[in-house]
Amino acid sequence: MSGKSHFLRGQKSRIVALILLDVMSVTIAAFVAIFIRSEFSFKGSIYVEYMPKLERIILPDIAVTLLFYFIWKLYKSVWRYASATELINIIFAASCSAAAQVILCVATGNHMPRSYYILYWFLLMVATCGVRFSYRILRILRNKRTSYTAKKQCVNVMVIGGGAAGNMILKEIENSEYLNMQAKCVIDDNGGCHGKILRGVPIVGDRDMILEAALQYGIDEIIFAIPSASVQTRKEILDICKESGCRLRTVPGMYQMINGDVSVSKLKEVEIEDLLGREPIQINSEEVLGHVSGKVVLVTGGGGSIGSELCRQIAAHNPGRLIILDIYENNAYEIQQELVRKYPNLHLTVLIGSVRNTNRINSVFAQYHPNIVYHAAAHKHVPLMEDSPNEAIKNNVMGTYKTAQAADRYGAEKFVLISTDKAVNPTNVMGASKRICEMVIQMMNQKSKTNFVAVRFGNVLGSNGSVIPLFKQQIAEGGPVTVTHPDIIRYFMTIPEAVSLVIQAGAYARGGEIFVLDMGEPVKILDLATNLIKLSGYQPGEDIEIKFTGLRPGEKMYEELLMNEEGLKKTANKMIFIGKPIEFESEVFARQLDRLIADAREESADIRHLIREIVPTYVVGSGE
Repeated sequence: MSGKSHFLRGQKSRIVALILLDVMSVTIAAFVAIFIRSEFSFKGSIYVEYMPKLERIILPDIAVTLLFYFIWKLYKSVWRYASATELINIIFAASCSAAAQVILCVATGNHMPRSYYILYWFLLMVATCGVRFSYRILRILRNKRTSYTAKKQCVNVMVIGGGAAGNMILKEIENSEYLNMQAKCVIDDNGGCHGKILRGVPIVGDRDMILEAALQYGIDEIIFAIPSASVQTRKEILDICKESGCRLRTVPGMYQMINGDVSVSKLKEVEIEDLLGREPIQINSEEVLGHVSGKVVLVTGGGGSIGSELCRQIAAHNPGRLIILDIYENNAYEIQQELVRKYPNLHLTVLIGSVRNTNRINSVFAQYHPNIVYHAAAHKHVPLMEDSPNEAIKNNVMGTYKTAQAADRYGAEKFVLISTDKAVNPTNVMGASKRICEMVIQMMNQKSKTNFVAVRFGNVLGSNGSVIPLFKQQIAEGGPVTVTHPDIIRYFMTIPEAVSLVIQAGAYARGGEIFVLDMGEPVKILDLATNLIKLSGYQPGEDIEIKFTGLRPGEKMYEELLMNEEGLKKTANKMIFIGKPIEFESEVFARQLDRLIADAREESADIRHLIREIVPTYVVGSGE
């Protein structure tokens, strides 16, 4: 209670102080107006004639003025952050007061010179503004003095974009007592504003001036504040910024602008995805909603990077029940807690179990009878699987086979396998195991009422085990950043993009298809490493070394999304294609499959040659 009482006393004291200052303002404005009208003389005829009249109306005038000031809420505003809204309120309040004084003078017979009324209105407005805005002026001066005192510790900032978002960032830097930042310059491609000042900060030029201005003003951090910029414009500007050696941050997106939620605390680091230069992939939300809504959906490997994003996007489309199955309890727990917070009404079931365990898989299907199965459980690390090939077969092939059999046995509507571009002409055990998984799907589709399909795509940025987290860790440790080969290339897509296309591909599934996602243009891994080092504020080769380690066992120079035998068929989504399935003898394959699984269980030392019998395009790599 004492804290609240202290706050209320402070509020009352502030209002009383403002009232006293306003009384002084009215009195001074009235007398100065007469003094000016009498040509700055206390002895002139005008002063002598009208001074007694002014003395008769001054008290009623003060009372009326205070009333209007209360009406226009001039005693409730927070004047430390006064803006145009408060200025407009002052103008209206002072105008009402001046108009009331005219009426008062006429009604009481105390007529004043016409020029007096104009002078009084102007002086009253100036005095009121001076009193109110002195709060903000003193605060700005104090901040500038503090900034000057701590100049050596301040972070010098360049803002890219002189629009609404840039203005909000500059306003916060100007007003906040807690930000150790000093805005030095603004960059904007609009030539009409060059040479002008935005909140006291010069707009020095367009994007071509970024590097020069960064040197001239000693910039430590660049803030990209153009949320409406196209992906290509964003990439072009950030490509320039990354050469400056400055830290880069950006406003998250347009919805923050709409909500007025743009602040320094909401800025995010510029990620490597911002430099891909590709428009975000769009999906047909209505198709996805109709596909998933009200259905029981099972996601195996639901705690992994792909599986967890599948769960997030499925949860957002109102499933009847979402079942997450994962062998790793920590991953399962994390996605469970996230979904419980975000979707409190979601019917969520989280189960621990292995897709290799026949009884466990059958019990899950028997109890929940899922309508749709997304099979994301898999071992995917290429070098690790080269050293443990039997584990790749047991987890990937056997796990897929057992889960697919359960889906068939318990009448699931659709089964969607998450596959990979490494399944095409594989040079490693992991890729070959995924190609066998695709063949399992094709075989099962021929004899089941369940629609079995596979979705094949390339690397996803930021997934567990991908190069981006590894590069970030290496940069944080001071390097070196390890790249296997200077010319190695990969296709990349963000995790949410890949998963959204997987879900939509599932909506298109009619059975037996291998869906292929358009991954855009391939990217050199060396370019990724170089850009990530620059985004971290370092110079490649100077601050952070890039070290070439040679291709790993089973690793390709480039990945393919289609085999030569496969053709492409378009779908309603231009990013999703259907590859024509390669024909094979199902009965022969079934026998090979049983033998492969049996050999893997017995830890066969010759597993690669059996894999090659099943997948003729598999080239046994150096890991043999």
